[in-house]
Amino acid sequence: MQKALTQMNVQLHKVVSDITGITGMAIIRAIAPGERDPQILAAKKHYRAKRSQAEIAAALNGDYRSEHVFVLQQELQLYDVYQTQIAACDRQIQECLAQFSDKVNLHESPLPQSKHPRNKPQGNEPAFDLRTHLYRISGVDFTAIDGLGVLTVQTIISEVGLDPSRFPTIKHFTSWLGLCPCNRITGGKVKSSQTRLVVNPAANAFRMAAQTAGKSHSALGAFYRRLRSRLGTPKAITATAHKLARIFYLLWTTGGNYQDLGMDYYEQRYQERVINNLQKKALALGFELIPQTEANTVS
Repeated sequence: MQKALTQMNVQLHKVVSDITGITGMAIIRAIAPGERDPQILAAKKHYRAKRSQAEIAAALNGDYRSEHVFVLQQELQLYDVYQTQIAACDRQIQECLAQFSDKVNLHESPLPQSKHPRNKPQGNEPAFDLRTHLYRISGVDFTAIDGLGVLTVQTIISEVGLDPSRFPTIKHFTSWLGLCPCNRITGGKVKSSQTRLVVNPAANAFRMAAQTAGKSHSALGAFYRRLRSRLGTPKAITATAHKLARIFYLLWTTGGNYQDLGMDYYEQRYQERVINNLQKKALALGFELIPQTEANTVS
């Protein structure tokens, strides 16, 4: 649809963030039957749209040639067909999830409120309440972990299943994912410690979650940014994905709740570890580490 609009010199994608959103689809569904007045089209914008009606109208002054409008109509029909098929898939997924037995009573232990409440599904999220289904069949709200959205959790659970006994220890779990170091030792020396190359959708989901968590103001986000500045982005993603997998396994096996301690707490603990290491090195060399305030008082 965007290509057909561009050929008509209708720059709708320049004034709306997503042409398949409420504003974009309202305008496209008005153009397809024959509406051409930019002011009438711009008046269909959603009240929460950031651009003004005048800005949207200016982007809708195009050359509405019949062949391009025909292509737009065809693409719009295909879009509606795909949306119908996607809705059918969502219903099938919902029916499949409903067949799993409950591991938690929603009346006795209701699902905690989401950290990021939304009025409608985002992106490719299904129309039904997937988060509640995942909580019901697993007994754990994995979406409380920073970086793990409902689709990410669904991907991971669909790959690892609901029985954690398949992985005796957390090391077995991270090794199966290919997120832990694979030490190649020859003659007593470690020649390489790179992770194994595995084709695993669950591992890819953890890596994508690590990038998402790296943008958050959480302990995981601070961990990711510290490693990225020291080791680079690829290694920071792997290390954070490994930490996410360990947290996932602990919640999976214990059924506990995840509590983020926050970015400030992580930075404080990291500073304390650095100071302790400096004090140990100073004592080993016969020196004493004195804080700057105390040193100024003594002098």
